[in-house]
Amino acid sequence: MAPQPSPTHLLLIPSYNPGAKLRETLRAARAAWCPVWVVVDGSTDDSTQWLQQQAREDSGLRVLVLPENQGKGAAVLHGIEAAAAEGFTHALVMDSDGQHPAQLIAQFMAASMRDPDAMVLGRPIFDASAPVERVYWRRVSNFWTDVETLWAGIGDSLYGFRVYPIEPLRAIMRESRWMRRFDFDPEVAVRLCWRGVRPVNLDAPVRYFDPRAGGVSHFRYLRDNLLLGWMHLRLVTGWLVRLPRLLWRRLHAAADGNSRPPNRAT
Repeated sequence: MAPQPSPTHLLLIPSYNPGAKLRETLRAARAAWCPVWVVVDGSTDDSTQWLQQQAREDSGLRVLVLPENQGKGAAVLHGIEAAAAEGFTHALVMDSDGQHPAQLIAQFMAASMRDPDAMVLGRPIFDASAPVERVYWRRVSNFWTDVETLWAGIGDSLYGFRVYPIEPLRAIMRESRWMRRFDFDPEVAVRLCWRGVRPVNLDAPVRYFDPRAGGVSHFRYLRDNLLLGWMHLRLVTGWLVRLPRLLWRRLHAAADGNSRPPNRAT
């Protein structure tokens, strides 16, 4: 049975030259949720035409097209601006390349509906396919994310399978010209925590496919790790400015026996 359309929660898939896994990903996503929106981020392969054809045949699928590649964060922002205009309140963001677990979409959406003020973050469970270098560098990023939020509970800073409340996400992205490329996932998690959006972590598997299995990676170790380094430098600077407010919030929450922050440190 096809899922009934949700009036509040949509599935948003940014896509850039996604490779052979796109069709499998989209099929699994549509079997799990409705509506599904795909934001084509300036793809130069034949995926745009194929997606548009699928959308003509499927009323639960919408395809938005950016003429040039702008980065994951920019694609997400484009999607949530359009979603907000139609009354959606939450978006689950997942990748188009098959790494994220479509079978957990409904579970993550249900968690968001139970706790709509929170962001629901995937906490990755790696298998043997995970590149050692990627696992190491995400541990470094996770350490700095914990520091920048005073250990607010972001289980993993880089895993992009997440449900966001749209309004606070739009607000923090409109305030900054950053968070548009590979820095999107870690920086929005930190800035949403600063804004008072609580993280809820759910375990989720992640798979890395080699090219023979249809895997495509747009990650570049030098370029993107430099981008992450610059991002954390910005965040540490912002953390120092906000530190008194963040400490007050943590002490207030501890005194109340309540993990929910009482206000925002924007």
